[in-house]
Amino acid sequence: MRSKLIDLPKIEDPRGNLSVIEKEVIPFSVKRVYFLYDVPSGAERGGHSHKIQEEFIIPVSGSFDVILNENGKEEVFSLNKPNRGLYVANNTWRELRNFSSGAVCLVVSSGEFDENDYIRDFDLFKKSL
Repeated sequence: MRSKLIDLPKIEDPRGNLSVIEKEVIPFSVKRVYFLYDVPSGAERGGHSHKIQEEFIIPVSGSFDVILNENGKEEVFSLNKPNRGLYVANNTWRELRNFSSGAVCLVVSSGEFDENDYIRDFDLFKKSL
């Protein structure tokens, strides 16, 4: 699987910890940042893949699961540490589930929003492999 967990640098301080995302940490240049929050109990997000874009998903607060399907192999990543994120390669189906109350999901992307970059039908995604 090309997608993988990546630990962010953690600078510990009695006043509070700090983590940073820099170009040496993730394998792409950042073009867009967005975040998910107030996700209702039982709701799911994602449900798509990107043809070109890569993403880095971080649980800024709380926890959630990311289910990836890459090359026909499915893997579940439980994200619950703000200094550990999940790199999601292009051509990878992703679903986000099991959001804890108050969870905040930060997504750093290699591209600006482009509807043509999305595959939103799982059967079409499987055929594109």
